[in-house]
Amino acid sequence: MLNIGCHLSVSGGYKNMGETALSIGANTFQFFSRNPRGGAAKAIDPQDAENLITLMKENSFAPLLAHAPYTLNPASNDERIRAFALDAMSGDLQRMEMLPGNMYNFHPGSHVGLGEDKGISLIIDVLNTVLFEDMTTTVLLETMAGKGSEIGRSFEQLKRIIDGTKLNGKLGVCIDTCHIYDAGYDIVNNLDGVLHEFDDVVGLTRLKAVHLNDSKNIFESHKDRHEKIGEGSLGLETFKKIINHPALRGLPFYLETPNETDGYKEEIALLKSLYEVN
Repeated sequence: MLNIGCHLSVSGGYKNMGETALSIGANTFQFFSRNPRGGAAKAIDPQDAENLITLMKENSFAPLLAHAPYTLNPASNDERIRAFALDAMSGDLQRMEMLPGNMYNFHPGSHVGLGEDKGISLIIDVLNTVLFEDMTTTVLLETMAGKGSEIGRSFEQLKRIIDGTKLNGKLGVCIDTCHIYDAGYDIVNNLDGVLHEFDDVVGLTRLKAVHLNDSKNIFESHKDRHEKIGEGSLGLETFKKIINHPALRGLPFYLETPNETDGYKEEIALLKSLYEVN
C-alpha cells in the first residue's frame, strides 16, 4: 500500500483532518503543531484527539506528521529566538502525547553567523532538553536546501546532531525531495547513489518519512521553492522511482506542493497510478 497524504489545516480539528484525508484518498497527513509563524498553540480537545485515533485505527492510517513552526530556530544567535524554540518544542512534544506513536518534524535551524559547529551544538542542547525517556513521538530532522546559513544541508550535519543527542533513539530524518535536490543530492539521475550515501552516513533505519515536492529550481541551487509533482526540475519519472524504491516504498509520503485540497487529491491519485503493487 502507498502511504500517502498531504499538509492539512488543523483549524477544523483533528478528526476533521482525518476525514478530509480520507475524502482525498489519503491514509495519513501532516499538520502544523501551532501557527507556522510562531505564537501560542491552540488547545487540544481530548475527545477530538481520541476520535481521530479511532478513525485512524479503523482506516489503517500510516503515522501522522506534525510540523514545527517555520520561525523555530534552535541554532539562532538571538537568545530570545532560541528560547522560543525551546519552549515551543517542549510544549509541542508534550501535546503530541495526546496522539501517541506519531512523528514531529522540524527544520534544524540557521546559525546566522555563529558558524556550523556552534549552530549544531545549540541544536543538540535544545534536543537534550526537550526529549524525554517515555515519549512516544519520533522527532525528525528535515533535510534542508542550504540557503544562507541553514543547517541540515548535508547528511553529515544531520549525523552530527543525532550523534550528539543523548536520547537519539527518539530521532529520525525526514527527506524533502525538493530540499535535497536543491542542496546538491542528485535524486533525478542517481537516486540509488544518494540513498547509499545516506545509509553510509546516517543509516536508512533513521529515515522515517519523505516530503514529496517537485522543485522550481535547478540542481544545487540552494533556494527551496516547491513545485507541483511533475511540473518542476525533478519530473514525474523521479517521483515514480521514489515511491517504488525498495528502501522507500514502505515509508509515509507527505505532499507539500503549492496546492489546495482538490489539487492534493489529484496528485494523490496520480501517485497511486504510478505505484507498483508487488
